[in-house]
Amino acid sequence: MNGNDTVTPGLHLNLDEKLHQSGISPSRQKIIQEALENVNRPGFRIEPSAIVPLMKPVTWFPPMWAFACGVVSTGENVPQNLSILIRGIILAGPLMCAMSQTMNDYFDREVDAINEPERPIPSGKISKQASWLITFGLIITGFLVALSIHPYVVAIAFVGVLMSHAYSGPPIRAKRNGWYGNLIVGLAYEGVAWLTGSFSITQGVPSKESIALAIIFSLGAHGIMTLNDFKSVVGDRIRKVGSIPVQLGEKKAAILASVVMDLAQVAAISILLAKGSMISASIATALLVLQIPMQKILIAHPAEKAIWYNAFGTLLYVLSMMVCAVGIRP
Repeated sequence: MNGNDTVTPGLHLNLDEKLHQSGISPSRQKIIQEALENVNRPGFRIEPSAIVPLMKPVTWFPPMWAFACGVVSTGENVPQNLSILIRGIILAGPLMCAMSQTMNDYFDREVDAINEPERPIPSGKISKQASWLITFGLIITGFLVALSIHPYVVAIAFVGVLMSHAYSGPPIRAKRNGWYGNLIVGLAYEGVAWLTGSFSITQGVPSKESIALAIIFSLGAHGIMTLNDFKSVVGDRIRKVGSIPVQLGEKKAAILASVVMDLAQVAAISILLAKGSMISASIATALLVLQIPMQKILIAHPAEKAIWYNAFGTLLYVLSMMVCAVGIRP
């Protein structure tokens, strides 16, 4: 696991011109240049106040929620399994998801210097060497918490570490292509977390409906990740990262994200109907219908509304996950 020791050759070549063409102000360009110098500066630096921002708590919710959905889908008594639920949520969010974020910040530090120069590594608050200390600390702690749930959960956590490295680091670095990278993140944040929650309670193979929903909502999360990439378009274009908005353009990317999320929910509703869970199917359908007008606004103004939709439209999507988890309970 290693990153470039120096800024990629050619990055500085015509960088000012590329930033200017992107509409970035001279003052912002100066901050970016300083950030590019910080990301590979030698030495060990770590400001305690920057540790939590490095782990991006805002990203913890999806895997935590998916784990809870997996627990609920089993039909087991949740209060009686509260200890497992709490440990699993901590494992999914503040440990494994945080680990994936710190690892990603290390490998993405030069892109972040352009997109988010205020991030801990580009700002110089945490050196790249110190970021690995935090990453390994999260991995070890995560394995210990996983072991307290079940030995097999340790194996699942190890797979999660491998998926994180495959997404962010060489030689695969799947995030270079949004089609593959978003799929890996969706599977890790939604599918793996959901099935881990189910297994942690039953310690057996999840039901076929639970497996199906975990896969369906993982595929739908591809759209969520596409919307998340809108904030990084400038740096991704300069660094030649093939996110979906970069490859398709922002309008087509917004359409794709909406369609993918909608199809996933239609498939999930079909499972509920097949199981005869009419109330859950009705609620999930209502949540889907509420997203349609919001998606129209997103598609009309993708660059301006991507963050807005990720905050509000995506909320309805994740609520549908729990509704479906309740609907397939035995």
